Formats: sequence, C-alpha cells, structure tokens
Amino acid sequence: MKFEQLGLKPEILKAIASKGYKIATPIQTQAIPAIIEGKDLLGGAQTGTGKTAAFALPILEILSRIGKRPKHPRAVILTPTRELAAQVGESFIDYGKFLNLRTLKIYGGVKIKPQIINLRSGSDIIIATPGRLLDHLEQGTIKLSYIETLVLDEADRMLDMGFIKEIKRILKYLPQNRQNLLFSATYGNDIKALARNILHNPVYVEVARRNTAAENVKQLIHYVDKNQKCQLLVHLINEHSWYRVLVFVKTKLGAKRLAVQLQKAGIPTTAIHGDKSQYDRTRALAQFKKGDIQALIATDIASRGIHLEDLNHVVNFDLPNIPEDYIHRIGRTGRAGKSGTAISLISPDDKKQLQNIQKLLKISISIEPVSGFKPVNIPPTKETKPATNNQVNKSNTNKFKTNKSGKFKSKKKTTKSFVSKKTAPKKRRLKTT
Repeated sequence: MKFEQLGLKPEILKAIASKGYKIATPIQTQAIPAIIEGKDLLGGAQTGTGKTAAFALPILEILSRIGKRPKHPRAVILTPTRELAAQVGESFIDYGKFLNLRTLKIYGGVKIKPQIINLRSGSDIIIATPGRLLDHLEQGTIKLSYIETLVLDEADRMLDMGFIKEIKRILKYLPQNRQNLLFSATYGNDIKALARNILHNPVYVEVARRNTAAENVKQLIHYVDKNQKCQLLVHLINEHSWYRVLVFVKTKLGAKRLAVQLQKAGIPTTAIHGDKSQYDRTRALAQFKKGDIQALIATDIASRGIHLEDLNHVVNFDLPNIPEDYIHRIGRTGRAGKSGTAISLISPDDKKQLQNIQKLLKISISIEPVSGFKPVNIPPTKETKPATNNQVNKSNTNKFKTNKSGKFKSKKKTTKSFVSKKTAPKKRRLKTT
C-alpha cells in the first residue's frame, strides 16, 4: 500500500518521499490507520520491518492537527537503551521536519543540564529512557499531565533489563485518559501481563509469527573450539572481505579483549559496552556507520540501537543467556527488505544456550564447517534444515558479499590446523553485562 492511502498529511508525505520510501510495510499498513483513529495497539514485529515509522508517522499526524504548540509534551516514547532513544528521536525529527513540532531526546550518560534548558523551551514529543525520565520527573523539570499518547518501544527488552518498576512509577505521572501503544518483537508472560494492565481494548497487529527471526536473515553455525573463536573470526573477515561486521559478545571484559585482538590482527575495530561513556558509544557507532571501523564489538546494549540498512553480517561470538536476545541481535542485519547473514561461533560450552535458542525459534540452525577449524567434543547433531525460506535462498546466491568499497584490504594468513586435545578447555566464569 502507498503512504498516500494511509491518511497522512502532505507535509509528512513529503518527508517520507525525501527518504526514498514509497510503499508502506505490512506493520505500517495495519498500525497507522488504527493509531490515527486513537485506538490502543499491541504491535508484534521483528526489528527491521519499519516499526518505528509505524508509530512515529501517525503520532506526528495527530499532534500536527492542533495549530498552537503547548509548552508541555503530548507524546512520550520510552525505549530501553540510549542508542535506541537516539535512533527513534532522529526518525521523529526526519519525518516531522516540515511540521511545526519539536522533538527532544532524553537519556542518561550525558549531562542533564542541557536537557533541562531544552525542556524549558517547550516540546511536543519526548523520546526517553526510563531512568533519565524519572530523574526529570523527580526534579520537576518535566510535566507529563498533558500526554495524549504513550509508546513502549521494545517493551520486552525493557522488562529484560529490569525497568518494570521504573515504568510503573512513570505511569503514575500520566493522565488516565490517553492512548497506549506497546511494541515488542517477542512475547512472554511478562509482556502479556503488562499489555493487560495498560492497554484498553487494543488492536492487535502482528506481521510475523511470534518469537521468530526475520525470514530474510540466513542463519549459520560454525562449530569451533573456544580458544580458536578469535582466530576463526579473523579468518572469516579476511577470507570473505567483510567490510563491516557487528560482533556480539557476552561481557564487557570480553568486548575489550576481542577488540584488542582484532586490532592486533590488522582489522580496524572498536567496542561499545556499559563502561563506555555515552559520548564514546555514540562516536563508535558513527565511525562504524561511516565505514571508518570494520568490526564493531558490542554487548547487548547495542542489539536494539543500531540501524544500518546495509549491514550484511552479524556474528555471535558468544551466545546470549536470554534466547530472545538472539532474535534482536541478528535483527541488526537483513533490514528494510534486504538479506543478511547471521553466524554463531559455537563451542561445546555453548550447547545449552544453543538448545534454548533453537527451542524458542522452533528450528534447527544450519551447520557449516570451516576448513581447519574443528571443536573438541562436537555435540551430536541431527540433520538440520535451513533457517531461511525459499526467498532468502534465492536472494543469497552469493554467500558472502565482497568488500565493494575496497577500503579494508584482505590480509589472508595461513590458518593453522586445529590439534585435538583430550579434554575440553577449562571454563572461565565472566561477569555478564
């Protein structure tokens, strides 16, 4: 369906056209009319399906119908991470650039005083993380009694990160009569309970089976000994000339170590994790998007805040402890209708996490051996079926995309064959993020 058929005003359509968008995605087609009508909504969609525009566009349409702008915000969007708040905020600014509406981004990791100064000038839309929004509420620098629409974006992640108490406290500052929109890529009992508490006769919009990965992401497993994971990652980057790859690890310490190892291997690398300041995290993401950094190492703080339409490869160096996080990690690739590849490096220590992920997805992820790399005690596996549909198989005629820009030259090295050991490598306990 074309955006012109969704009841959006010319100024919004002009902004959409300037970004090159012509056809609405399924979740946009279903959600936008319902939100404009003022209905509560529970949206289920995988990342990369146009979810942000599905609530940003109708909110801008509704708020722009009132000519005079009040001093206090009329819409608030809560996100789990600073990176996602920044991304959503930029989307509102882009889509509303021809409207007389003001959007402010409020999150931690930066000084609060500039935010206070901006709030005094008035705003229509607030994009915030729960903790920093509560800071403003407790200091009396923001008032939410005029809120008409509340959005909980990536609600499942907010609950995973323990924000339920903060959300409940924020709800007390909001008027009872308001529109509520809840978006989540995965559904557990906690999400269902939250939806029951805040949504009133909601419209249900679901564009894919719940708790599933995006169908245009090809998923692969490379079995490898734990001590050879870094060597295998370097081999893959150089062998296939990956010019941009996002690598997920479990801990902050692991991110630091892997970044140093890849730098020593001649691969431009940086890391983002909880110990990094917001300035450093923002700068790292900007360098990665620009192409100055070839590999970005991240803990799960980044799985909901990176938006790159041409990110072709995601690597799970470590599997996440929470199976749902796997879906959000690999959702960083295969966005905006494009195909992508998600690779997991699996050692015997990862067996339990892998089982939980495949149980959630209800699939067996395809196994692909890499010459010269073999783990100790390969776990027994049954014949697997590809984790993608026919469309993906056709679109991925070339397994790996080449380094088209030629910016990072491949540095091939002879890979040493793995020598089996009698015992599995000793486990090391690391603190999680």
